[in-house]
Amino acid sequence: MRTGHPLLVILGPTASGKSALAIRLAERLAGEILACDSTQVYRDFDIGTGKDIAEYRGTSQHLVGLIGALEGFTAGDYKEHARRVLAQVTARGHLPIVTAGSGLYLRAFLEGLSPLPRRSPELRARLVQCAGERGGAYLHRMLARLDATSARAIAPRDVPKIVRALEVYFQARRPRSELFAAGRDALEGYVVIKLGLLPPRPDLYRRIDERVEQMLAAGWLDEVRRLLQRFPPTAKPFGFLGYRQLVAHLRGELTFTEAVKRIKHETRQFAKRQITWFRKEPDVRWFAGFGDDPAIQREVLAYIGELLPAASANSSA
Repeated sequence: MRTGHPLLVILGPTASGKSALAIRLAERLAGEILACDSTQVYRDFDIGTGKDIAEYRGTSQHLVGLIGALEGFTAGDYKEHARRVLAQVTARGHLPIVTAGSGLYLRAFLEGLSPLPRRSPELRARLVQCAGERGGAYLHRMLARLDATSARAIAPRDVPKIVRALEVYFQARRPRSELFAAGRDALEGYVVIKLGLLPPRPDLYRRIDERVEQMLAAGWLDEVRRLLQRFPPTAKPFGFLGYRQLVAHLRGELTFTEAVKRIKHETRQFAKRQITWFRKEPDVRWFAGFGDDPAIQREVLAYIGELLPAASANSSA
């Protein structure tokens, strides 16, 4: 039997209610929340990343707003930050609760990552130039031939991630997915309990559309306008889903209606990719609903109640 401190991981697609469930569990089980999100680590880009500190109702939340818009950050960086925070939460005698929207960051946190080749500015520049001349879809097709696993996990429009995956392949002569599978330093000393949220697809898509409208009503476009006055449009967060389309609108490349339509559509596509990724995650107990549904919260608490006493006992064994 595995021994160690209990660690809860809530995973699922965007808008599935991971934060709401985490708050409920933190309040009931003396927990602290660790965000596992590749966009929320950036400061200032708040509305479009779903970063609403007020909604945490006094519960402790970590790993949000770690770096500035012009700084780089990798899954390996997240692993180092998250494991350090995890140790601090455990030392306080609290239950760590991870809300995972990024499958790659979660993998790095739990399983570790193999060392990747150092970045090559020259190779990167050539790949970026190729993307500019022939389009991101061309690079994505190239990646699909060389590293199909990584290509399936990366959106065809996500040029920075495509470029990085190709950069790794051409330097290591091995797919990034193979490198990730070898030589990892897995997290030790914890009993990981994975809780998956999988609402019915039509309900999830409806919730996504509603959430986009709520973000816009909260001033998302004004936020983007202000941020463009502070940071160059090449800053990485401007390439995030939603920010990219609103920047295009402010440049006159899209009407507001077109931008909103694309945000909703591409967010639904992103949710589908998250579901595909997380369904491959081992040992997940799936719940067919949203995390803010009281019935789902009761079901989760009942399930955890069967496991936590044993996990807590194991931590002192």
